[in-house]
Amino acid sequence: MLQSFIILFRETLEVALVIGVVLGYLVRSGQSTYKRSVYLGLAAGVGASALGALAFQLLAGGFSGRAEEIFEGVTMLAGALLLTTLILWMIRKSAQAKELERKVADRISGTRKAGLFLLIFFSVLREGIESVIFLSAARFASGDNNLLGAGLGLAAAVVLGVLLFRGALRINIRSFFTVTNLLLIFFAAGLVAGGVHELQEAGAIPIVVEHVWDINPGVTGESYPAFHENGLVGSIAKGLFGYNGNPSLIEVLVHIAYMIGILALWLRTRAAKTGRVRPREAHA
Repeated sequence: MLQSFIILFRETLEVALVIGVVLGYLVRSGQSTYKRSVYLGLAAGVGASALGALAFQLLAGGFSGRAEEIFEGVTMLAGALLLTTLILWMIRKSAQAKELERKVADRISGTRKAGLFLLIFFSVLREGIESVIFLSAARFASGDNNLLGAGLGLAAAVVLGVLLFRGALRINIRSFFTVTNLLLIFFAAGLVAGGVHELQEAGAIPIVVEHVWDINPGVTGESYPAFHENGLVGSIAKGLFGYNGNPSLIEVLVHIAYMIGILALWLRTRAAKTGRVRPREAHA
């Protein structure tokens, strides 16, 4: 449940911050008449996202057997890819609010309300479609629907966004996104390993070594009751990070490779932003 909560909380909060920045700019610039375009764009984006979620669920329900395993594996890998690009994008966007305000100014120049509507619509739709893929990938990985966690995440993000917009809360958004970025890195690593597992089940990827270790019930799980997939620790780790009590060799290797790669990119990007890493051309 926590994984779905954090994913939807993060995605919804991004939408809330976008809406807050746009509305704040309109108020400060004395152009509150454009608020209606913002609200219409928000409503249209939410509606289109709901239709996208319905279409995705209908598509997912149309597979069975090997096709279902391949679909789940591809969805998990796609979710991991989107999470990775989201993490790297958020690290690089140090002036997101200023850039968004510039876009708003461009859209409303010449009374182009349709441009502002489309800006909000596509911003909401992008986050909505990403949420659908993330939550579906998380459901495939953990085996739980987690609608409660998603609903709580949505509600919490809306409340926090409103409080931030009204100035009732003062939190460091950059620090908040740093913490959630770290959590999302672990989520994405679990999705990569889970996607590989499903594709191995479908025979699309070779197994090589079936189980590097196996502590699930029926083998040696009785010796480690807390750490198999249905145990106290194991079930929490599976729900959060796609933990597997009997992973294959390739699952373990891609999990480790992803963690090393994404953490190296994350640290390098942060270092480059603070000037500790010189541009590549400087070494030429």
